[in-house]
Amino acid sequence: MSTENGFLENVFKLEENNTNVKTEVIAGFTTFMTMAYIIFVNPSILSDAGMPFEGVLIATIMSAVLGTLAMAFLTNYPFALASGMGLNAFFAYSVVIGMGVPWQVALGIIFLEGILFIILSVTPVREMIVNSIPMALKTGISAGIGLFIAFIGLQNANIVVADQATLIAMGDLFSGPALVALFGLLVTGILHARKIKGSLLWGILLSTAFGWINGVTPAFDGLIAMPQMADWSEVLFQLDIQSALSLGMVGVILSFLFVDMFDTAGTLVGVSQQAGYLDENGDLPKASRALLADAIGTTGGALFGTSTVTTYVESAAGVGDGGRTGLTGVVVSALFLLALFFRPLIGIVPAAATSPALIVVGTMMMTNITKLDWGDFTEILPAFMAMIIMPLTYSISHGIAFGFIVYPIVKLFTGQGEDVHWLVYVLALVFAAYFIF
Repeated sequence: MSTENGFLENVFKLEENNTNVKTEVIAGFTTFMTMAYIIFVNPSILSDAGMPFEGVLIATIMSAVLGTLAMAFLTNYPFALASGMGLNAFFAYSVVIGMGVPWQVALGIIFLEGILFIILSVTPVREMIVNSIPMALKTGISAGIGLFIAFIGLQNANIVVADQATLIAMGDLFSGPALVALFGLLVTGILHARKIKGSLLWGILLSTAFGWINGVTPAFDGLIAMPQMADWSEVLFQLDIQSALSLGMVGVILSFLFVDMFDTAGTLVGVSQQAGYLDENGDLPKASRALLADAIGTTGGALFGTSTVTTYVESAAGVGDGGRTGLTGVVVSALFLLALFFRPLIGIVPAAATSPALIVVGTMMMTNITKLDWGDFTEILPAFMAMIIMPLTYSISHGIAFGFIVYPIVKLFTGQGEDVHWLVYVLALVFAAYFIF
């Protein structure tokens, strides 16, 4: 064993986790490729709120590095973090534009939410919440995330499009993006079925190459673009904590905390089940450390100049390619740092080229439904509600909420109420209040 491999073995316990350096590197590349879109999408959304695009772009990258490294070294899990989709839209369109809150104050709100998140993470409360989720709901959440990310993949490929009459409809299968995605889906599916290492990454790369043929993949516009630190200074440490502490901001802080907490919990449970991390009781070891890493990412992200940082469901793509340790996260972080200098190269990978990876991973995560007790309808109904609500409402937290509300009710009225953890009843009431108020 080489010195480098020996060091990595000692730090990340590769052999213990049935993996090796090559597998972890491939998994890191795969995860990065499926989530690299956030480098450009997040600044695009936050710039609508008046934030400078280039500054947010750098903040997005640096906060992803911070959060992912925290996860890698605190937990040794292969989970990547970055500014959360949905949460960034809430930040820009609901808080800044809708409520008229200056973006500096909104960053202060994110910082305070992150501090509350850290406090909860170092106490038993958050780990208790994650581990109190019934096994049926954990399975439903995992499968629901699979449906959700597959739905995102189909959207990115224009295979599924919006429709005023039916909400969604089939897109033009002969459009450029759809052809790229369908080509990639077949290639990725065949490679994965043949157990080719790095099948998801190969699918992304071959889809990108295919995109050059039909014009979906843009032409090279150079390889290297040096980051301008002056751009970052426009958002770095620009948060207004004092104004965020006003009484009128309490509800906004709690809203961010609530959504972040359960989005993260759902992602951790879903991807952890896919990776085989849940123990015999269905609990996630080192849950509190994973949640702390998420909180560190959010707090640091606010200081850097971006919205809430959260664990990414796209981490499942790396897990699908064999990633099992924090070394996957280190590779993802290194690639994010390189993206600072190779933004033109990263930018040529079209969304349609990453769609096959999301669809295939969604397929793999759906296999978890075989773990449900199909003979017990009180287990099936809550799991199904969590599963179906996620893609249809475009929200992991809404799916979790529906599952938590339905689960204790059907158990209670079928004489099985005593089998439900008391915290599940409490959370059901909290979720119901969240929808009512």
